[in-house]
Order: sequence, then C-alpha cells, then structure tokens
Amino acid sequence: MQPNDPRDGADSDRAYDRRTILTGAGSLSIGGLLASSGLVSADDENGREPGPKEDELIVGISPSASDIEREALAAVPGDARVEHTNDVINYVVVSFPSEAPDFARETFIESITANEFVEYAEPNATMESFVTPNDPYYGSQHAPGQVGCDEAWETTYGDGDVTISIVDQGIQYDHPALADNMDDSVSNHGDVFTGYGSDPYPVAGDEQHGTHVGGIAAGGTDDGTGHAGISNCSLLSARALDRSGQGALSDIADAIQWSVDAGADIVNLSLGATSGYYTLRSACDYAANNGVLLVGATGNSGANSVAYPAAYDDVMAVTAVTSNDSLASFSNTGSRVDITAPGTQILSAVPWDDYGRMSGTSMAAPVVSGVAGLVLSAYPDLSGGELRQHLKDTAVDVGLSSYAQGAGRVDAAAAVDTVPDGYDGERGTGDEPQDDEQNDDTDDSDESDGDEEEGHLLAFVTEPDARNAEYEFTADGPVEITDAPYDSPSGRSIGGNGNDTITESDGTYTVSGLTGGGHGDAFRVDGAVTSIDIDQPDVMWVELEGEELSVEEVIRETGGEPDEDENEEADEPTCGDETITASADGTLDGSGWWGESDRYTYSLHTDDPCSATLELAVPDNASFNLYVTLDGRRPSRWDYDESTSGDGEPITVSLEGDEQFGLQVHAVSGSSDYTLSIEERGL
Repeated sequence: MQPNDPRDGADSDRAYDRRTILTGAGSLSIGGLLASSGLVSADDENGREPGPKEDELIVGISPSASDIEREALAAVPGDARVEHTNDVINYVVVSFPSEAPDFARETFIESITANEFVEYAEPNATMESFVTPNDPYYGSQHAPGQVGCDEAWETTYGDGDVTISIVDQGIQYDHPALADNMDDSVSNHGDVFTGYGSDPYPVAGDEQHGTHVGGIAAGGTDDGTGHAGISNCSLLSARALDRSGQGALSDIADAIQWSVDAGADIVNLSLGATSGYYTLRSACDYAANNGVLLVGATGNSGANSVAYPAAYDDVMAVTAVTSNDSLASFSNTGSRVDITAPGTQILSAVPWDDYGRMSGTSMAAPVVSGVAGLVLSAYPDLSGGELRQHLKDTAVDVGLSSYAQGAGRVDAAAAVDTVPDGYDGERGTGDEPQDDEQNDDTDDSDESDGDEEEGHLLAFVTEPDARNAEYEFTADGPVEITDAPYDSPSGRSIGGNGNDTITESDGTYTVSGLTGGGHGDAFRVDGAVTSIDIDQPDVMWVELEGEELSVEEVIRETGGEPDEDENEEADEPTCGDETITASADGTLDGSGWWGESDRYTYSLHTDDPCSATLELAVPDNASFNLYVTLDGRRPSRWDYDESTSGDGEPITVSLEGDEQFGLQVHAVSGSSDYTLSIEERGL
C-alpha cells in the first residue's frame, strides 16, 4: 500500500489547544504489530547512541492495520530488534546484528513490504545541519535591519504565546539572550530524541548550531542584553542532532511530531539530506495537518536542487542571501524555493553565554521563522498555510530568479503592517516596545571606516554547471576572504565561504577552497600571488580586479615570478583535448512501490583522463534518479558518491585516471524511456 501524497498547504482549524494529547484517538500499538513476528523488542530509546543510525531500517505501518494482521509479518528474521516505535505517525525502527549479511536486510525488506499493511521500508538515513561556520566574534548585526524588523518592532516584538520549536542540536536555554524566551510549559524547555536523558542542554561548547539557530529566531529583543533576535516568541528545544550536527531520520521525525504535540506554532528545520524519505514526509504531513508552519533550509552545496525536508510541499523552503541581497555562494536553489533571507555572517548566541557569527541556509531559515512569529503575534488566527502565503505575498523582490529567491526576500515590516488577505480574526500586538532605547550591546570598533580596501582583489569564478571546482594559490603577503562588489556572469555572488582555508608558514600564505554553480570565491591579497592551481580549468577561471586573466598574467600583474613550467603552460595539453562519449538507453517503470532500476559500469578510455560529465535525460512525465560511484562498487540509493535528482542537471567529476564508474538509474515515478550519456575528457 502506497502512502498518500503530501498535501499542498494542508491546514486544520487553529481553534484547539495542541498542548492536549493528540496521540490517543484510534492509534495502534505498532510495536506490538511486529513483536509477535519474531522481532526482539528493545527498550525504547534507552541507551541509544546519539547521531546517525544507518544500520537500522524504518518500517511504515498502515494506520488501518489491526492485531489480526500480525500473522502476516511472521517471515521477518528472528534476530532482528525493534529499537523504537512511533504510534502517531505509524512506524517502527528495526536493527540487525552487526554480523548479519547484507542479504538479511534485503530479505527483510522484500518480506515485510509484501504485507498489505506495511506501507514502506527504508533506511534510517542520516540528516545534518546546514551551516558554514566562521570563528565566533562580537560585532554588529545586519539581518534584523535587512528584513525590516525595526519597523515591525514598532508594532510587536513577538508574543510569548507564539511558540517556535527548534529541531536541531540542543539549545543553551540559560543563555542570557535566550533564558527569558524559553517555553516554561515543558520540562527543560524541550526534549531529547537522540542519546540519553530528557535534557536538551548542549553537551559541549562546540555544539553551537542549535543555540545559534534559536538565538536568531527568538533571542531576547529590546532587553538590553547581547544581540537582538528576530522575535520575542517562545522557544522549544527538540534535540535531534548529535554533537557533530548529524541525526537519524527517525529521531528527526519524532522531534517534529513531538513539537506539534507540545504546542509549537512554527517548527524550524535547519537540517536535511539530498533524498526524501516516507518517514520524514509523514512527520511533515502530521505538522501541516495540525496547522503548524514548517520552515526548512534548502541546503549548502550550491546545487540547483532543494534538500529535504525543505523540498516537501508542506515545508517553506528558504535560501540564503548576503547582506547586499546577492545569492549566497553556498545556497541551494530550485523550483521548490519559497522565499529567501539573510544567511551570511549572522550574529547570534552560542555556548557558553557567548556570541558568534555563522553562515548557511541554517541561519536564513530561523530569520523566516522569527518573522513568522512576529506575524502570528499580530494576526494570531492565521493557519500555517495562510501564514506561509502571507510571508510570500509581502516578500521583497531583490532581483534574483525565482529559483534563487522564490517570492522574494522576507520583509518583516510589510508582513506585520499588511493585513493578510481575507483576515477577519483577532488582532494582537505581543510584547510592546519598551520606552528606553534598545541596547544591542555590540562593538563596532573593528568595522570598516569606508576607506578603499588595499591589496589585490583575486576571484575564482565558475560556470553554472561546475560542481566542487577546487583551487589553490600561494601569496607572499596576508590574504583575507572578502566579497566582490559585482556578481558572476551567471548572476551569482562572488565571496568566500566556510570551505576556504588560509594557512601561513614562514611568510607564505596558502589558500585553498572549492566553489561551483556559477558562484565564485574572492580574496583580498596584500602581496604578490606566487602560484595558482585550478583542477577544473574548463569550468573555472581567475579574475584580478574583475578582469579575467590567465594564471601567468595574474602572477605577473601582482608582482610574482611564475616558474618556467607555468610560463610554458600554454604549450601544455589542456583538459578536453581528447574527448570520448558513450551512452545507454533503457526503459523503467516507477509506478509501483519500489521503482525499477538499471545498473551499468563504465571504464575510462582516454589516455590521460581529467574530467567527465554524466547526464540522465528523462521526459517530463517521469522522475528518475542517477546514482554514481567512482570506485566501481555497486551503487544504490543509500550508497553513492554523486547523484542527480531527476532535474536534468548533469554531474561533472574530476578524474585521476584510476576511476571506474558504477551507475544506477532508478525510477522514482512514472514509466518512460531514458538516455544515460557520458562525456569523458582527457589531456
């Protein structure tokens, strides 16, 4: 039996208290459903390790199943264990002994999904936070002003009766900037869905993501301490990620469901994965069907596809822009984008009682969540779907494509001051502004005084189809990451990010990084550039002061001395001098539960391989995915090195010469012919 498709904008009436128990009516003990089939029951959550649990499977049970159907599950292996059950969104988590062979999992999936009361079986996949961190430091804030909070705050700072749940790492709930806004109706202001105990407090000082995200959405505002969050709404901490920022699919689904039952009006999801899963979709459906607004980060790989859960219809997908409203170089884009928000160099709270800056779509999402809290404070009878639409209706067009900005950049002033279409409900104001002048307690002493920056502006810029294009250069003077005052030819921003590294040894500065998708990285070099290395010169070039130059010209113009090999580079072979193409055609059916797949292998044929591009062509009436391994191993939907999500975007990889491609074409939906093509390039 196939689960229902997600509902577009599905919302229920808000005239109820979700803090009452929502889990009782008509629920089935699905742990009992599998217990009689030979599975060993484990104590739910007790002693479960935090973080990824990729050795487990999640089995979705139809809500219509009853105890009579238990006998149909007798074929499962007797040494498997039920690790966890969720009676609200109807699934169980099953583990296997570490020594169990791979075919045991495959046999389990085949047998369990043959039962009409089992809707799906899928891996307990890993999801992670979307942050590109920078070293913490004190400074001024641009995000609240950029989205018009100053004007919105003249109406409301946010109502404590509006609750935002942060599904993330734990929040330092006694932080001076957060303590007053933590929801006191729940023990420890939240709960734990990964690891031990029930206290979501961070376990170490480097566990910063959850506190930072919470501080953006609802750090204390107009309270004379620290930084200013977007709203003074209440915060819940649903700890579902471990110290490294990773979490299991089942833990995140549980955290979403718990947030709804605990009374959250808005759930922030600054996390995700490249693939969608039935369990995650069910959790998002549950939230939307109970009138909750879900806000998700689109991802930080610079790809032209939105990560999950932001890609679901029930989730508001948020990209990131810079302080000048250019698309952030790391931000994923795509047709499912709803809105954009500031996401670079965002100042917020971090453990312990400190403040720091981070960049990422993880930071942009809570800006939108905070603004949503302000709007719901002013118009408390809005449903989740109405709130989402109003945020889009009042967004500001900043000149980016709809794939990059959706409806535009979120605008708190317009969203709060404009009455939503058709709204005739109660009007609220939340916390009134204080009479005394707001004190954001910031130190601007290290900010630029507006003088022209010194040194050379060096940029590495890419074509739109570039993926993870790497570079490295050396200089004999200091190097700083900067933002170029212009966009790339593709209209993307050019500025450094958390993938860039700068090291110094004996006066030589070595800089390395990667970029792609039409973006670029920019640096201010106070000295001569002495060497430059680019791994994909067919899709990346170098600019000096905004002018495209050769490597030798950059070194010469900055006062460096290129060595003889670099001077002779023009005479050396370049990637693409030799090109070989190959293709395969096939037909797959994705209309059933487990879509059909074709697998191929491809060995390199050029004398000196340097790069390859793989492309899957499928008609619009079908959705197929391509999964690629580079070492020849058998690819699957859960084990691959590169993938494409049926959006027609090619995959470009750099080659060392010893690769062998393992390829899987998988039908997600629809039945159709396809063409898989490979262009291999050599020197």
